Amino acid sequence: MGDKYKKRKFGWVWSFAGEQDKLEESLELGGAGYPALAAVNVKKNAVLHHRGGFSKDSINEFLQYVIAGRIAPSVLRKEVPKLRKATPWDGQDGQLPVEEDYSDLDDIELEPLKTEL
Repeated sequence: MGDKYKKRKFGWVWSFAGEQDKLEESLELGGAGYPALAAVNVKKNAVLHHRGGFSKDSINEFLQYVIAGRIAPSVLRKEVPKLRKATPWDGQDGQLPVEEDYSDLDDIELEPLKTEL
């Protein structure tokens, strides 16, 4: 996607959810979950939020609408902060939480439920 739009004067920023919380707050991102995408024009004090799916086609369509001016921008309500220094991604996915083993519960005998009132 970057190659397609490299002649445009776009800058790209990517961050883990919550890593740049002040930036997310100023752009009003994250309330609808992640991943989240926004186009920002700091000079015009404007932000455009992507509301579609997070697929190549959907993001491409969003960027085309941004370029064509077919999406109404929202006013940035807070100043865009400087980015904090963050730990670089190591290229590995995070670790899944360890699931607890409930197989020992299969041997428990429960008393039948009383259905009388």
